[in-house]
Amino acid sequence: MAHPISKENSELVRLIVELRRTARAQKAPIWTTVADRLERARHQVDPVNVGHLDRLTESGETVVVPGKLLADGRLSKKLTVAAFSYSKEARNKIHAAGGVAISVHDLLKTKPDGSGVRIFA
Repeated sequence: MAHPISKENSELVRLIVELRRTARAQKAPIWTTVADRLERARHQVDPVNVGHLDRLTESGETVVVPGKLLADGRLSKKLTVAAFSYSKEARNKIHAAGGVAISVHDLLKTKPDGSGVRIFA
């Protein structure tokens, strides 16, 4: 029986289903973890800022943020960042640092096995 998803955002529900399907097909538990974190209630999720990414990553890494990425702090590294949503300023800071801001769906298509991807939550 399918796992019931109690979210009103249809885009989010489709992404969670796709993450779980890919996790099973590719035997990639990283996507199950991302889906679990996207299913959490908003008050259970701590925001992630670009300053956190700058402190905790190396240049050239690929990271996924299961939620919204905010713009507090500065970013000086070239990263590939996938998030469910971005603040406008966060997206601008990623591009200004030479990085790429993509959707979780796009990352799932380019790296279905999840290799080389880190989760920031």
